[in-house]
Amino acid sequence: MTFARRAGRIAVAAGSLTALLAVAACGGGGDESAGGGGDTAPSADSSYTEKGPITYVQGKDTSGHVPKQIAKWNKEHPDEKVTLQELPDNADQQRAQMLQNAQIKSDKMTVLSVDVVWTAEFAANQVIDELPADQFSTDDFLPATVQTATYFDKLYAVPATSDGGLLYYRKDLLDKYDLKPPTTWSELKDACDTITKGEDKSKLNCFAGQYNKYEGLTVNFSEAVNSAGGVVVGEDGKPNVNTPEAQSGLDVLVNWFKDGTIPKGAITWQEEQGRQAFQDGKLVFLRNWPYVYSLAEKDDGSSKVNGKFAVAPLPGLDQPGVSSLGGHNMAISKYAKNKGTAVEFIKWWTNQENQKSYSLATSQAPTRTALYTDPELTKEYPYMPILLKSIETAQPRPKAVKYGDVTLAIQDSAYAALQGQIPTQQALSELQTKLESLIK
Repeated sequence: MTFARRAGRIAVAAGSLTALLAVAACGGGGDESAGGGGDTAPSADSSYTEKGPITYVQGKDTSGHVPKQIAKWNKEHPDEKVTLQELPDNADQQRAQMLQNAQIKSDKMTVLSVDVVWTAEFAANQVIDELPADQFSTDDFLPATVQTATYFDKLYAVPATSDGGLLYYRKDLLDKYDLKPPTTWSELKDACDTITKGEDKSKLNCFAGQYNKYEGLTVNFSEAVNSAGGVVVGEDGKPNVNTPEAQSGLDVLVNWFKDGTIPKGAITWQEEQGRQAFQDGKLVFLRNWPYVYSLAEKDDGSSKVNGKFAVAPLPGLDQPGVSSLGGHNMAISKYAKNKGTAVEFIKWWTNQENQKSYSLATSQAPTRTALYTDPELTKEYPYMPILLKSIETAQPRPKAVKYGDVTLAIQDSAYAALQGQIPTQQALSELQTKLESLIK
């Protein structure tokens, strides 16, 4: 079985788990866009006084910094030690394991690092608790990140890291051929043609993002649609993806796979495969998240592009593009013990001092507004203003209770089009029908 098929089956399983959880949830559930929320929003758990050891659960730590941060907490709180539980780096697999934990009502997971698009689903299905309002102030956080942590205007998580898509580019190569960072897709294509004509084509590809059949494909598809002036789901909460604008965006990706602008092997790539290819000097351009910067800039021999790359906004159809809003929030599992410690750990982890140290060590995007003008951070990462704009103008993915089914529908249609199995117009027409049945 191929990796893509395995990822697809995991996503299907996760979607089935969501359905089971929705049936079990008190009061049922519905899409936030449907309005209301009295019966669908779970009530908050009031047991926030219990203290003791807890488990912090997140995807694979590629930075190596998370254990150091946790060790700092453990030294200061010897009776409330935190154990790190790392899940796979695949977002769909992370989600599936968290849902499985909730399905069996296990207390093995305490604080969950949840993708920003899982909040509505996890809240409606009582996977996570509504947080005590008097314990958390969100005034100092980026408004876009706070939105991702709420469900029916109630706080279910605390923004820990944000994410905006960035265009990494080989500055040395663009300078060599007297080129500027592209702001449109046609400029990117022209720059690639110029550079690859002058360089060894067998060792250098043009552009790549994340196109394997997993959550990253939902992000890259959404960015292509949004950057061409289309939407997946409109501001009214209704799907509207079967449009000429959306087709223009998807056509670009499909055509780039056909003509080699995107290497054919990238159909199996997630974030890490793209990062490695860029670090190995095999790509001129890469669409990825901020975390790549600190890794590609290492001078220990692991990166061949250290000092040779820079960052720009994502390009679009006829102007700079639009990122999907990414990031992770910290939530408390419904079935956890020692929730008092969990509350204090989340407040500690997301305070300004720790967010700054975390960003300096990992180049991940902070969620506190003041850090984007912090002198030390902006000196270390000059692209911070670009990143802030990427986040502020980013489009959220659909906020749906049945998000597992929604993202799988997007992945199925986009992947089939990228593989050349169906025309782009058919892919979008079928996707529109699927989304209309999932988002009421």
